Amino acid sequence: MDMDLHAWAHRPAEPLQKSSTGLLKGLTFSVKDLIGVSPWPLRASTQAPLPHVPDNPVTQKLLLAGATLIGKTHMHEIALGIMGMNPVAGQALNPLSPNRISGGSSSGAAITVATRECDFALGTDTGGSIRIPAALCGVYGFKPTYNLYSTQGVLPLSTTCDHLGTFARNIHMLQLVHQAILGERPLHLSWKGIKVGLWNIRDWVSPEVWETTENYSHKLQRLGAQVELFDFQVPTSTYGTIVLAEAAFTHRAALEREEKGFSEGTLALLQQGRAITAVQYLAAMKERNMVRQDLKGLFHRYDVLIAPTVPCIAPLLGEDSLDLPEGKVPLRQAFLRITSPWSLLGIPVVSVPLPLRGLSVGVQIMMPHGEDTRLLGLCAELG
Repeated sequence: MDMDLHAWAHRPAEPLQKSSTGLLKGLTFSVKDLIGVSPWPLRASTQAPLPHVPDNPVTQKLLLAGATLIGKTHMHEIALGIMGMNPVAGQALNPLSPNRISGGSSSGAAITVATRECDFALGTDTGGSIRIPAALCGVYGFKPTYNLYSTQGVLPLSTTCDHLGTFARNIHMLQLVHQAILGERPLHLSWKGIKVGLWNIRDWVSPEVWETTENYSHKLQRLGAQVELFDFQVPTSTYGTIVLAEAAFTHRAALEREEKGFSEGTLALLQQGRAITAVQYLAAMKERNMVRQDLKGLFHRYDVLIAPTVPCIAPLLGEDSLDLPEGKVPLRQAFLRITSPWSLLGIPVVSVPLPLRGLSVGVQIMMPHGEDTRLLGLCAELG
C-alpha cells in the first residue's frame, strides 16, 4: 500500500536500531527525507544538488531511547510547499482517499503513521508542514516551540521558521516521544477555568469546517473552559518574504548551476526568493517582531488559542483553488494563511484530527512559547 501512496523515500533492508532498552523500546518510527541519518542518503525529494547535512541529534536520541528507525519519508520537494505535490519523486496520496492530496511538506511522515506502518514519525513544519498533512490524513501533529527540538542535521528551508516536530495516532505517543527527547514527565491537566480564544476566521474555511471547529469549542466548554472569538491579523507577505529569501539562500549553489535540478514550480518560488532585497527582508523581520508583540497581548487575555488547521477536507488531486465563503482562493494561500502565522511566531501547536465525511480535518491548539509539556497535558485530557 505504501508504494501506491508514495510515502517512502528510502526503505533500507535493515532498519536502524541502537538500543534494545529505554523509554521507546519496541516502537518504530520514520523520518522525513531532509533529516540527516548516516549512512542513509538524503535527497529531499528533489534532483537538485543539496548542501551537506550532518546527523540529527533528536533522531539519535530517539534511537538511544530504544526506538527503531524503519525508513525515510517522501515530501514536497525541498519542503517548499504544503500540498505535497511532487512532479520529481511522485505525488503522495491521502490514505483516507487516494484520489485526494495528503498535504505536505511532511507528506510521507503523516501517511506512514496513518497507515500504521510505524508508531510515530519525525517531520518538519515551516508554515504548516506537520499540521496540514496531520489534519488531512487523520493523525495528530505537534509543532513544538521554535528550536525546542534541535534542527541541527536538518536541511534548512527557513532558519527563522523551521521547526522539527512529531506525528502520532494519539496524544499519549506524542507525550512519550516528547519525554524521550526532553526528559520532561507527561502531565494530565484540566480545562476547568482555562480561557480559550477561538480565531475568528469563519470566512476562510468551509461552513462544515467552521461548524466542526465550533463543536470542538463546545466540547472544551463542557470540560469547564471559557471560549470567546478573537481577531488577529498577520501581514500576508511577511511569512512569504522571510521563507522565500532564506530558502533561496540555502539553495544558492544549485541556483548558480545551469542544470539546477528543481521542478518548475519549486524553481519559480526560489527565483522569487532570490529577487527579494535586503531592505524587503529586514522590513518583513520588523513586521514579524511587531506581530509577536500583538501575540503577547493575546496571551494576556487567553491561556490557549484554537483555530481550524485546514480550510476544507483534502482537495482532490488537480484542484488548484477553493470556493470559500469569501470567494475563490488559490489552494496554497487558503491553507498557508491559517497555519503559517504560528510558525512565524514560533509557539507550540498541536493539530488534533477531527473526522468529517469519512475524511479528516483538524483543530490547532496553541499555547505561549515554552508551554509545550502543558499543551500536551491539556490535549491528553481530551482523549
